Amino acid sequence: MNTRKKLTLFNDPIYGFITIPNALVFDLIEHTYFQRLRRITQMGMSYLVFPGAHHTRFHHALGCMHLMQKAVQVLRYKDIVISKEEEEALYVAILLHDIGHGPFSHALEHSLVTGVDHEQISLQFMEALNKNFNERLTLAISIFNDSYPRKFLHQLVSGQLDMDRLDYLKRDSFYTGASEGNINSERLISMLNVANDQLVVESKAIYSVEKFLVARRLMYWSVYLHKTGLAAEQVLIRVLQRAKELIAQGDSLQASEPLMFFLKRESEVFDQTALKHFARLDDHDIIQALKGWCDHSDSILCKLSNMILDRDLPKVKLKNKKPTSAQVDKHKEKVSKALGIPMDQTHYFVFEGQVTNRAYRNDTQNINLLSKNGKLTDVAGASDQLNLKALTREVTKHYLCYPKGKHY
Repeated sequence: MNTRKKLTLFNDPIYGFITIPNALVFDLIEHTYFQRLRRITQMGMSYLVFPGAHHTRFHHALGCMHLMQKAVQVLRYKDIVISKEEEEALYVAILLHDIGHGPFSHALEHSLVTGVDHEQISLQFMEALNKNFNERLTLAISIFNDSYPRKFLHQLVSGQLDMDRLDYLKRDSFYTGASEGNINSERLISMLNVANDQLVVESKAIYSVEKFLVARRLMYWSVYLHKTGLAAEQVLIRVLQRAKELIAQGDSLQASEPLMFFLKRESEVFDQTALKHFARLDDHDIIQALKGWCDHSDSILCKLSNMILDRDLPKVKLKNKKPTSAQVDKHKEKVSKALGIPMDQTHYFVFEGQVTNRAYRNDTQNINLLSKNGKLTDVAGASDQLNLKALTREVTKHYLCYPKGKHY
């Protein structure tokens, strides 16, 4: 029998060559569950605002694994003991941390699949893979779900300064062209250390940490929560809401088998059957469905689908105050008259909501600076930048979306 020579390198536009550390990681990357991430856009509908943002969860997962290799190397150099088994588990945990994302990542997380978030689905994928790989993922799973005694290992996977954030800020900055997120991830990793079983940063890296937190805040307001991208995601959510409503009324819609399973699904129990269908669901199922629905006899589904495909998105007002009922009703009345639909269906085209941004949560898990004498200080307290303390406060903005004037 012919044996395949296993690929050991990926050429990444951010870091250069990424090395696959061992055969287990290679086999996980080759698995159909992981290959699906090639078809899951990292930034949802943001490509409608930033044309270059077509990178995928596959790119991101490999980048995170690369940074984890750097982190392990740095910590070992500083005499932090990490066994071979723990090292492999870290690589597996960070590689698979986003494997549970659905189509367009966060955009449809709580609408297409209800009752479960992507972290829980990631865990179910990992448990399924663990059975296929003779329980070799057991340690990785315990690190991922924070049940492993050495807590700093989990913080490398999921924390305030984890490999996930260090990659996505730099990667999303690169692909969107938004320089605000271009952090120095290698500098931050080189300053990592461990104290009292907690991941810390050496105090001389305080300005790099400040830059990281400010970059995170700016990327959220200017990119992740960009009002046009926000509107596009909300329209996509409403397309699927309408599709579910029509199916419940007995309408037969065109959709792939995995997508139809979730459009018809009533139970919020995410069992093995749901996992099987989810493993075949990606961005292409949604786009294919939109193309089929853009000529549907239902005017609402038809118009919403075309709004996404043609990038004919609603006008968005993003303000500090919540819009009044009178403001919302004014636009709903216009839509009802212009489109000839009853008032109780205008919520598909006129809608409001809110978004929040908090760059640093010092109430749950701090980023502590380690001084030469061993003292630990929270970065917000140690910083001489007044705006860093402001980043610990949650900022809320309210949005109102409604069709542009040409549709009235």
